Amino acid sequence: MIECLTIGTWEARVDGKAPPAALTWRKNFSLLVYLARSPKRTRTRDQLIGLLWADKPDAKSRRSLNVALSTLRQCLGDAGITTESDRVRLAPGVVQLDIDRFEQLVRVGDLKSAADFFPSGGHFTFLEGLVVSDAPEFENWLTSERAAVAARAVDVLTRRSTELLDLGRIREAHDLAARALAVDELYEPALRAAMRARATGQDRSGALTLQEQFRARLRERLGAAPDAETEALASRLKRDWAPPAAKAAPHVPASEPARRAPLEERAEALEHLLLAWKICRSQPCRTVLLVDGDPGMGKTRLMTEFGARARVDGAIVLEVRAVEADLASPWSGVRALCHGGLLSAPGATGAAPAALATLRDELGRAAALGAALDEVVQAITDEQPLVMLLDDAHWLDRESLLALLATVRDPRSAPLVLVLATTQEPPPRPEIEDVRARIGRDIAGTAVRLGPLPFAAIRRMARWTLPLDNGAAADEQLERVARRVLADSAGIPLLAVALLDAVAVGLELDDERAGWPRPGQTLDHTFPGDLPANVVGAIRVMFGRASADAQRLLVALAVLGNRVPRAALERASELDKEKLTAALAELEWKQWIAAEPRGYAFVARILGEVVSRDMVTEGERLRIREMVSR
Repeated sequence: MIECLTIGTWEARVDGKAPPAALTWRKNFSLLVYLARSPKRTRTRDQLIGLLWADKPDAKSRRSLNVALSTLRQCLGDAGITTESDRVRLAPGVVQLDIDRFEQLVRVGDLKSAADFFPSGGHFTFLEGLVVSDAPEFENWLTSERAAVAARAVDVLTRRSTELLDLGRIREAHDLAARALAVDELYEPALRAAMRARATGQDRSGALTLQEQFRARLRERLGAAPDAETEALASRLKRDWAPPAAKAAPHVPASEPARRAPLEERAEALEHLLLAWKICRSQPCRTVLLVDGDPGMGKTRLMTEFGARARVDGAIVLEVRAVEADLASPWSGVRALCHGGLLSAPGATGAAPAALATLRDELGRAAALGAALDEVVQAITDEQPLVMLLDDAHWLDRESLLALLATVRDPRSAPLVLVLATTQEPPPRPEIEDVRARIGRDIAGTAVRLGPLPFAAIRRMARWTLPLDNGAAADEQLERVARRVLADSAGIPLLAVALLDAVAVGLELDDERAGWPRPGQTLDHTFPGDLPANVVGAIRVMFGRASADAQRLLVALAVLGNRVPRAALERASELDKEKLTAALAELEWKQWIAAEPRGYAFVARILGEVVSRDMVTEGERLRIREMVSR
């Protein structure tokens, strides 16, 4: 068995050992690889002579071919290479090329393993360094093969980048797309993959910079412009449609996309949501997506990731986060959507003025408000897809919930997605349970359930987060940390990420065993004193790593309670508008807080309670309440 490495610097091994020197002679190695890449691994003698020995007289060229074949037989055996009449054939399985293995992986769809053939800092060139200057036909074949292999590599890296983006691994997705562009600077799918990675990581300006650089290269080299799909993506990013309350994350340099923990076990759930989104756009149809999970299980993060991809795909994305008080406030959910951009969305003006006035002024009976909502939604979706993200939807007022669910039951086709994030902690809402029972029958959509992270997922997150070397000692440390994090976090992603981030910057985990959580207990049932000491320590580390302005905001939010309007935060923190915006963006990106048109809230109540207990003095508490009361 001869194994040939052809991707990058060429090399041969015979039965796992160094080959005879004669096999590494350029023409002998070239003959072997050419035969292995030939249809049915067969060529005529005349073809092989014309390829490698065309510069010699006929008799000498045939003698050179025979000598080369004899060298191959010494390594392969008489049955390994046969000659019949004027044909030369390699037997199946006697020669293995890494390029063949790469192509097999691509055919079966294993893009991860296929992309591993081109490691970071590695080479893409087929048979790099192999030159047979006196065989021009072989050089022509080699040039063609190199171009084909490079094109396949670029395609695989680009497609794998898209896969990684759907898994929430933004940095890796961007790196693969950038490597693809480094090989072919004019390959637009790779450019779009890199732009999507940056935009999903909240670096919209970086994505647009990539597009402008690409446009300049294309104009300089080909005198052409980017294609329509690239221009459409850039146009969507320039529009950057988002609810007014949602701010961009802190600016990240173009050379370093933002770093966030991978989605891990949530990747499969995101794939289900994205598949339903793809169907919704292609058909189009009205779709309901249900995301269930206890507090802290990552519902908000999953919805954020989904919304980011929907925006990049050209959708208008509106976000509302309900709180318990909304249950007693009729139409508060619809009102939040209207204030959050529904009435000013592109296409909304196509609705009847009476419908717009009804929603704007909340006129008429429930039936009139529901009909007006449906008419405005239809007008918007006539122009572009609409996604409405409703976090903690179990707290929505009944009137809004029924009206929103009615929009997806409307038989008219429209690219509309209603995403409801719920928990089973309060008594299930019958309105939502009715829709759940009908998904897949007369309502398009899907439902996903988020549970605690298993040990394997936390171990992978620990490997990704912690600065550990390779080796048995590092593996043992990784195992210990992962088990401690699993015990202290109960597999709740919010706490697991906080613990790992704190360990990465020096927190020493205590091995004290805590009986938490009690059966049936969730984060919303938990008080700071119930949490393991390691979790409280991690929250303190998170607080200490925030900027001074962000800390002031966290203190203000902890004192003022749930869903605080921006104006109240501005008064309480005494930050000017620019500093307030930057601090809010920082805290949103670090997943301390979540935003919606009516204000800001901690992503989990327990975070605010730990801050209130441990980071706020009584004097600060009184001062903040006095500032807001003015």
